[in-house]
Amino acid sequence: MPVESLYDRSVIRQILPHRSPFLFVDRVMRFEPNAQIIAEWDVSGDEPFFAGHFPGEPIIPGVLLTEALAQASGLLQGLTWKETLDKHTRASPPRFVLASVNMKFPSPAGPGRTIRLESLLKKHYGGLFLFQATASTGSDRLASGTLSLAETGNPPNRNATLEA
Repeated sequence: MPVESLYDRSVIRQILPHRSPFLFVDRVMRFEPNAQIIAEWDVSGDEPFFAGHFPGEPIIPGVLLTEALAQASGLLQGLTWKETLDKHTRASPPRFVLASVNMKFPSPAGPGRTIRLESLLKKHYGGLFLFQATASTGSDRLASGTLSLAETGNPPNRNATLEA
């Protein structure tokens, strides 16, 4: 029996500024505000990066797995804003840029898979957020490590911010 998602791309597009072909989150399966997100990315094989990475043996580039995890992490904070914070403290969801990455890539992944993107908020310092993140498919761990996101523009009222 299929598991129903909590949020689909229509909600994700309200939070993340990314658009095709650079939006790598298709649905949110689990969400705990300011704590954890589990999302999914469906990789069909028609994505343009497969043409050159690598012909005959397509592999999802590690930087794109990292970007997908960063998007899931930003979505965690954006959905936290949407679900828990007083909307009067800011006009739109927070926006983030990738500030640092420490990832390992133990297994490659090719087309025709659904990638599970898990992100846990570990620490929060003002506008800097540290996450533990993992990308996997089935029992294969594709990427794991830490990443940090820095909030940009439209700063919230810091007195209304939730801290981890």
